[in-house]
Amino acid sequence: MAENNEMLRRSNKPTSFLTIYDAFFSIVTDDMYMELTKEDTYHMLQDILLLTLPRFEFPRFNIFDYEEGVWGYYGEYSGVESDYKEVAAYSWIGGSFNTNLTLEEINIIALNMVVGWLMQQLDSTENTKQIYTGSDFKMTSQANHMAKLKVLIDSHKTDSLHLQRLYKRRIVTADGKIQSTMGSIMTKPSYGFKI
Repeated sequence: MAENNEMLRRSNKPTSFLTIYDAFFSIVTDDMYMELTKEDTYHMLQDILLLTLPRFEFPRFNIFDYEEGVWGYYGEYSGVESDYKEVAAYSWIGGSFNTNLTLEEINIIALNMVVGWLMQQLDSTENTKQIYTGSDFKMTSQANHMAKLKVLIDSHKTDSLHLQRLYKRRIVTADGKIQSTMGSIMTKPSYGFKI
């Protein structure tokens, strides 16, 4: 019965990547994204999202069933250049998962994106060099800063694994109650992968 409900939920509208990006930005605030165009931000976020998808260990949906966002012509709209010549509107057309994700699944993916984003910060060449100018900046140990980033990454990884374990240990039944899955640990996923 619960599996039928899962199939019905999955047949609803797709979940836009923008929904996941919003959850990501509820955790991460970085001024860098204010300096970029909206399209460049979406492109960078999509790269992080796709890179971190395998971190979601056992989703109840096919996590690799998605449409990537692309640069392209958006509909029939056209703009006008300064010499009044019409031009086609070229913009970022957002991606989406081809299934309707739950809030829990969105949060797990967003948290995994945070881990990926932090790993980018740790791997950044800016963090491996001492770049300070003027006497207004306090000299701090770059190794200390990197160690703190590593602790933060490990903390988010632990949180992600905890959320995934909770996600797999409970389901919502047809009558809306939350039920443990401990009695059926090895079941065939609703999206058809073989065990």
